[in-house]
Amino acid sequence: MTTPTGATTDGDTPGSTSDLADNASADAPAEPGFRGLSPGKLMWRRFLRDRTGVVSACVVLFFILVAIFAPLISMIYGNDAQTHYGQDDPTLLTDSGLPVAPNGGMSGDFWFGLEPGLGRDIMMQLVYGIRTSLIIAFATSILTTVIGVALGYLGGKADFFIGRVIDVLMSFPSQIFLIATMPVVTSLLVSKNEKVPEWLPFVAVTIVLSLLGWMGLARILRGTALALREREFIEAAKVTGASPMRIIFKEILPNLWTPILVQATLALPAFVTAEAGLSYLGVGVSEPVPDWGRMIADAANYLRTDVTFLLFPGLAMVIFVLAFNLLGDSVRDAFDPKANR
Repeated sequence: MTTPTGATTDGDTPGSTSDLADNASADAPAEPGFRGLSPGKLMWRRFLRDRTGVVSACVVLFFILVAIFAPLISMIYGNDAQTHYGQDDPTLLTDSGLPVAPNGGMSGDFWFGLEPGLGRDIMMQLVYGIRTSLIIAFATSILTTVIGVALGYLGGKADFFIGRVIDVLMSFPSQIFLIATMPVVTSLLVSKNEKVPEWLPFVAVTIVLSLLGWMGLARILRGTALALREREFIEAAKVTGASPMRIIFKEILPNLWTPILVQATLALPAFVTAEAGLSYLGVGVSEPVPDWGRMIADAANYLRTDVTFLLFPGLAMVIFVLAFNLLGDSVRDAFDPKANR
C-alpha cells in the first residue's frame, strides 16, 4: 500500500526497522539453556571446596613424587641409602657407633644426620623408605580390591560361605596373625639354604597383608557388587550370553569405581602402618631395603642418647598417614556429601 506521496508504509517496506529487527532476532543464536554437571565434575567441585582435602592431596602428592624421583634426589643430593659413610670415614662416628657431630650427625653433607652403627644417610633412608611403603601399600590395595570384586559376584551357597569366612577372619587379632604368617609365607617362597632375593620382602609382606587384610574392603565392595548383580542390565547381559568374566569387568566393575576409590584411599594408610609395624617387630622388610618401621625400631634403641634418630622417621610417618587419612575422608565426602549428615 502506498501513500498519496508515493511512499510505502512502514509495515510494507522490505527494509523497514521492524523487518530488520525480525531478521536479527531470527539470525541471532538461541541463548544457551541450563546444562547439568556430570557426577565427576560435581565431585571435583565439592573436593576443591574442601581446603583440608586439597592440602592433604598436595602432601600425598609430594610424598609420591619423592618416591618416584628418589634416584634423582640421590644424584642431586650426592648421597645414597646403602653406603656406610661411617665406615668409609671413621671420623664421622665414635667408637660406640654414634655420630661425632651433634644432633645425630646433622651437617651440610648429611642434612638429617647419620644412622648409628652403620653410618648410612638418614635422609636417603627416609626417601627410599617412602618407595618401600608405597609399593607395598598400593600392591596390597589392588589385590584386596580384586578379591572383593571377584567374591562379590558369587552367589548361592558360595555367597553364604564367603560371608561366614569374612566373619571368622575379622574376629581374629590381625596383628598376631600377621606376625605368625610372615615366616610361613617367606619359607614357601624361598628354600631354607637359598639366598634371600631382594624382591622377597616386598612379595611376602604384600601377600600376608592381602590375605589377612582384605575383609573390610571386600565386605563393602561385595555388598555393592551383590546389589548390582540383581539389576536389569546384568540380567540383560546374561540373556545375551555374556561370560561371567565379561559381566564382572564390563558391567559390574565400571559401577564400582566410586566405592573402590573411596575405600582404597581410606585403606591405603592402614596398609602403610601395618607394613611399618611388621618391620618394627622384625618380621617385615629386612636389610638392606630401607623401611620406616625398621628405622623407628633402630632409633628406639638410642632414644635416651639422641632423640634426633627417631624424630625424622616418626614425623614422616605421622604426616604421611595423617595426610592420607584426611584425603580419604575428603574423597568420601566429595563422592557422597550426605554421608556425614
